[in-house]
Amino acid sequence: MNKKLNFNHRGLELFFGPLEAQIMDILWSAPDLSIKDVQTRLGKDKELNFNTVMTVMNRLTDKGFLTKAVVGRTSIYRPNDTKERFLESQSKEISHNLVEDFGPLVVSHMLDGLDEADPELLEKLEQKIKALKKGR
Repeated sequence: MNKKLNFNHRGLELFFGPLEAQIMDILWSAPDLSIKDVQTRLGKDKELNFNTVMTVMNRLTDKGFLTKAVVGRTSIYRPNDTKERFLESQSKEISHNLVEDFGPLVVSHMLDGLDEADPELLEKLEQKIKALKKGR
């Protein structure tokens, strides 16, 4: 898990800095890209220096989020996990840690948030609670 969470941000920026989040999103949508490919896709929003993009991508590799393969003279990057699996594992770990650290308080806050939840989510929650009760 990414140990430093940006609690004042939402979405991918909860786990990554703004440029890291953009780069991960690009690579999740089109894996196996070079630094130049990513720089070009980022450039649609703003012009970024090649070295800046390279540094961030290499840091994401060092942190274990990307894998780098050298093909000829070009480094090709790909995410180590799908976006869905990444978000699943991160949110699961956050949830478990919150419940472990703050118990009833965090559960109460989560229940308060269900006022706006999708009815399908509420049904899944109800089934999970029934299964937990049955197992005890």
